[in-house]
Amino acid sequence: EIPEYKEAAKNNAGPKVLLGSGERSAGKIFVDMTGGTGGAKTIFESLVNSGVSTIVGMHLGEEHRKEAEKRHMNVVIAGHISSDNLGVNLILDEVQKKGKLNVVACSGFRRFSRLKQQSSK
Repeated sequence: EIPEYKEAAKNNAGPKVLLGSGERSAGKIFVDMTGGTGGAKTIFESLVNSGVSTIVGMHLGEEHRKEAEKRHMNVVIAGHISSDNLGVNLILDEVQKKGKLNVVACSGFRRFSRLKQQSSK
């Protein structure tokens, strides 16, 4: 379990399947973590042609959703803030390996350290 996504789920903002079902194969998965932009709608045809059948992203606009649906793609929305938190937490873990750092959770950021988990394994 990924703690950032588990926490987001408590606030009804966790990952969710936007398109697809348990019967569909995930196939090749494309991770699209582009905050603030949806990119070109034509990308979905290119992704399918290259064998991608599932996209995991932070968000997806309605026009982009329609394009993905038209091409029978699976789409999982991971969430913007929780995905940002995951990335920042992984970076902070690396920084904290080099020395003590006081981190203050604020403005949507929640600190989840993996350092203790790794040392106990």
